[in-house]
Order: sequence, then structure tokens, then C-alpha cells
Amino acid sequence: MVGFLARSLAGHDKGALYIIIEETDRYLLVADGALKTVENPKKKNRKHLQVIKIKNPTDTNEAIKHSIRNYRRNADV
Repeated sequence: MVGFLARSLAGHDKGALYIIIEETDRYLLVADGALKTVENPKKKNRKHLQVIKIKNPTDTNEAIKHSIRNYRRNADV
């Protein structure tokens, strides 16, 4: 699932878009490129994320911000 876009379903960040940068058994590490960066990702429970099957780059914060911005623009979210 690394590289897929995901929407937060629960928590204070409900509705936020992230890109999955790492996964463990129970948790996913996600980044949005701005507040939660590749260097300091957010740890989210798998069941609190809705995975959107769109593959994106996960190497830089700029690439992540660009991918999220493009998704919002094209999906009219």
C-alpha cells in the first residue's frame, strides 16, 4: 500500500488527505508534505484510513504536496 493516497476517517484530522509512506502490521505512517513530512510522518491505525487506489511518489515532501493538490483539483474535494 505504500504510495497510495488515503483519507482520514477518524481523529482530529478527519477528512485530511495523506500519502502512505510506510506500513506495519497495525499502523500506517502517512505524510501530507506540509505538517506531516516524510521525515516526521503521522502514525495512523489502519482502520482509521480509507485507501484511495491512486499510486503516488513518496520520496519528497514537494512530490507529496503536488500529488495531493492534483487529486483535490481533479476530484473537486
